Amino acid sequence: MKCEHCTRKECSKKTKTDDQENVSADAPSPAQENGEKGEFHKLADARIFLSDCLACDSCVTAEEGVQLSQQNAKDFFRVLNLNKKCDTSKHKVLVVSVCPQSLPYFAAKFNLSVTDASRRVCGFLRSLGVHYVFDTRIAADFSILESQKEFVRRYRQHSEEERTLPMLTSACPGWVRYAERVLGRPITAHLCTAKSPQQVMGSLVKDYFARQQVREEMGSAFLVLPRGSTDWGALQMFGSTTLSPEGGSRQTRMGCWCSNLSPEKIFHVIVAPCYDKKLEALQEGFPPALHGSRGADCVLTSGEIAQIMEQGDLSVKDAAVDTLFGDLKEDKVTRHDGASSDGHLAHIFRHAAKELFNEDVEEVTYRALRNKDFQEVTLEKNGEVVLRFAAAYGFRNIQNMILKLKKGKFPYHFVEVLACAGGCLNGRGQAQTPDGHADKALLRQMEGIYADIPVRRPESSAHMQELYQEWLEGINSPKAREVLHTTYQSQERGAHSLDIKW
Repeated sequence: MKCEHCTRKECSKKTKTDDQENVSADAPSPAQENGEKGEFHKLADARIFLSDCLACDSCVTAEEGVQLSQQNAKDFFRVLNLNKKCDTSKHKVLVVSVCPQSLPYFAAKFNLSVTDASRRVCGFLRSLGVHYVFDTRIAADFSILESQKEFVRRYRQHSEEERTLPMLTSACPGWVRYAERVLGRPITAHLCTAKSPQQVMGSLVKDYFARQQVREEMGSAFLVLPRGSTDWGALQMFGSTTLSPEGGSRQTRMGCWCSNLSPEKIFHVIVAPCYDKKLEALQEGFPPALHGSRGADCVLTSGEIAQIMEQGDLSVKDAAVDTLFGDLKEDKVTRHDGASSDGHLAHIFRHAAKELFNEDVEEVTYRALRNKDFQEVTLEKNGEVVLRFAAAYGFRNIQNMILKLKKGKFPYHFVEVLACAGGCLNGRGQAQTPDGHADKALLRQMEGIYADIPVRRPESSAHMQELYQEWLEGINSPKAREVLHTTYQSQERGAHSLDIKW
């Protein structure tokens, strides 16, 4: 069949039918296992709709299609059910990380405040058997801070001979995939090298978080708990392993040798607003610290989680979201300064204004140009525009941006690029009507909820400096570069790539 945006005769993407991959019969949902009336019997398999994906250049390979079939709730339930069985050697620590842009959807869907929605989702996941629930805001902190430094460096290096600007954001996997597989160089040379929040969160969970866990020898099994924890009654059992004091092991107050938790013993689920995050999980590299373990093992959309909640028991006990720092909990929900995203533009603009021109910018003023999804932010000094930033959301605006950039008529220093018109809140994994169109009324409600969430700047995080020093061995260390930055692979661009009409 033919994609409505594709100039090829055939498109390798799936149609709007469920994936036909059969899931093993030994992986029932928790409700099915317990014989409950409210079974999780209509959960959608992972799928890519023709209208979901930005990169329409036959980008989903057959191998990726098979892997995508595993990016669904059935794989999540498989791990939950394995943890309930007696073979402790197969047990895993189940960690769920929730994107901030998913919370307004849950708040609107269940008619709750955003804080109550966060606690409700966390409590529900814990009732299923999830051990830890994090939000990805701290990962976005890293992504923004690294992007800030990179923009300042690029601005100072930019010249006619070395054109390092504009810098284009790399947080949206749909946009990055399109740039790599369709546009190629020189467009990918303009992509910021800072990893996306999802990629950073994968490293935080599988590396930093894993290192904070210790296994306590108790007979033939081990108990897992955060270092410094005093909650010895809520521990996860693991299979028998011989431990030694080598390789960073240490002795606990119980007098037993301990070691870091292996990344392979963690099953990490991301809850995100769009399907492209599933593709991003498949594309992730394997940093040496993860020993070949993928940062995100499974990505579920907000809509998939809401479906599980609606078919389950919503009268669960609410719970506070966990942090990466021992027994500390997240007491309130905050966000970054973006209208519907992680706010890279606003934070980088303020940082650049201060670093490059010693200007303090408190309020970032957006000016809509061609449409509400293409907006401009400028900084003037002595009557001259010294910084010109833009936000380009959606297919049409991205196409116009690329055409002008190719012609050398693009005046911006920085562009926040998102594949979805309306930004991350309008991701196809949430705020959709049953027939697959955007639920505009629900989206407006979500935008209002998101706007009311207090803004917290990345620089104000009390734990960022601690993480840079203890986890990454310094702000500008080789390890920080390895863990927080990436490179891009460009394919040869097809002749039709810039001729697509949207």
